[in-house]
Amino acid sequence: MKRVLLAPLDPVHDIGLKMVARGLTAAGHNALLLAPDLAPEEIIEQVVKHRADTLLIGRTLGYGVAELLARFVDLTDASGIREKVKIGIGGMAVRPELAAELGFDAGFGPGTEVEEVICFVEDREYKADLGRIKKRKSDMTSSYDYRYHHPGISAKLAQITDMILDWVKGKNSSGVRRAKVRHELWDAARWRAREDMSEFTKEYSKHCGEIPRKYFEQGELHPKTRRFTIEEVRKFEAYLQELKERMSVKKLQHTRPKPLVFNQYGTGCPFMDIGHIVASQAWGVDGVIHFDPSWGARTEGFMDGFLTHQEDGTVITPANFNRIHSSLESSTLWQVRAHRGLNTPETVVLAGKLGADLTKINICYGALGAGTDPARMTLDGYHSILYAQQYNLPFDVVTNEELAGVPAHKAFAGMLIVADLAVRLGARPILQPLFAYSPEVMLRGLMADNYIDYNTAKVHALRSILNAPIWPGAPIGFLTHTEDRVQSAMTTAMHASLAMSLGVDAISIASTDEAYSGGPITASAKIDTLRAVQEGFRFFGQASIIPTANANLLVEELVEQIEAVLDRVIKTGDFVAALHQGCLGSREDGAYPGRAGKDTVEME
Repeated sequence: MKRVLLAPLDPVHDIGLKMVARGLTAAGHNALLLAPDLAPEEIIEQVVKHRADTLLIGRTLGYGVAELLARFVDLTDASGIREKVKIGIGGMAVRPELAAELGFDAGFGPGTEVEEVICFVEDREYKADLGRIKKRKSDMTSSYDYRYHHPGISAKLAQITDMILDWVKGKNSSGVRRAKVRHELWDAARWRAREDMSEFTKEYSKHCGEIPRKYFEQGELHPKTRRFTIEEVRKFEAYLQELKERMSVKKLQHTRPKPLVFNQYGTGCPFMDIGHIVASQAWGVDGVIHFDPSWGARTEGFMDGFLTHQEDGTVITPANFNRIHSSLESSTLWQVRAHRGLNTPETVVLAGKLGADLTKINICYGALGAGTDPARMTLDGYHSILYAQQYNLPFDVVTNEELAGVPAHKAFAGMLIVADLAVRLGARPILQPLFAYSPEVMLRGLMADNYIDYNTAKVHALRSILNAPIWPGAPIGFLTHTEDRVQSAMTTAMHASLAMSLGVDAISIASTDEAYSGGPITASAKIDTLRAVQEGFRFFGQASIIPTANANLLVEELVEQIEAVLDRVIKTGDFVAALHQGCLGSREDGAYPGRAGKDTVEME
């Protein structure tokens, strides 16, 4: 048993010392907490009087306090107790380096565990329990049966799914062929072992566009990319090893298990991405999302190699995916977006082979908001869903059309069409309504009073139609963010708290510099929103956010409008024609049928 004196060298702040005193007493030590604001001479008198083995000082730093603490240490020297008594200091601004500089034996700053102080008192080495917080991956689709609550909409979706299944019969594309080659001839274990893959390469390059074909035939890279040097790779491996050795994870959720929190990476540089991923994991994120460059979605085929890209969006290659996957904690969910371009089915195959947990597919968004020809996107999207089912990858169906001004009911109708097709094919779709201050919202004044009613109405409308997981994105609060990082963190936290109150399964959040970064996104800005979301979850706990009565009116309106959109799609008799005719988003709405891959769908 040690005799420990705890002295708050501060007028009021002694909470930390009280917690430490209780811990020391529980550990069997004789801990005596002195009254606040004693003079240094009085504290030393008490040390002598009680023959203390250890003295723990608590102090909030401010102007001139460093000099005060240094003089205190000098006074212990002059009194003769310095060599007999261990002295530690703690406080919000204290760090071990500062404590050592001032002459203390130890310093305890924010986040210090009581056990750490007890170890100091007992002359034991403190070893942090890096696995103290136990996290594991969870399947957000496992508790949903995908049953319809709205028979009318269910029947209409079934007709449209039949329409799509009939349309894709006998059709093929270069994207579908590449995915088949990747699925049948490319083996991840053999590739990692650097075994001969010439059979795959020879067949694969036949179906590629100019850029990947030049890569495989001549070793030429895309002009915006370069390989990492050997020296950079060595530094990367040392960096990752060092990070993993001291890695511990946090939880963002407080007393509710949901929602899971995702954020995306895609700086263009996988090395930097991995730094962001590790920082995100350390601050509590549950999943990360791969964001690729726009030109990649318009290129037929993938290159390979550990490549960095000079603009935002990290290039999809097996080597980049493999390196990124190696940085993930076992509890971190990994989503690879595959929803918008000419490589959609192959992206799903590659993601499945290299360990992804989730993907993202939406035929309507890819065809109307991401520049891909509707016919090509419909065929490739169908095969992507088949591969998602085969590789056991649930996928979200994003409704980003709203960003272009497409009304939510049209975007939701498109999302439900893809979800119904997926369920028919045995896949597990996740509905992704956008929590955003979208053009439709601005024009109609739907959020003139608050951001709660319309976002709540979206979730309730979808739940009144289908029993499926819901993952608002992407990110929540989009277009409510500004260049002000405090404002962006705050609005993200409030949207996250609304999502929690609504009991949704997951959310995607942005960094505080994401909307206005104009360049690489900083790790500190990612931590801003993660901390803000954590505080939001802590603030509300089991309490709820209650919308106004207007939310119910908006639910009724949305459901009626979705049903009307489905009627118009059925009336066309052709899903691809419906995309071209604007049933799911028109030019007047701001949606345009894409041209990438036009006339590349062939009859077999």
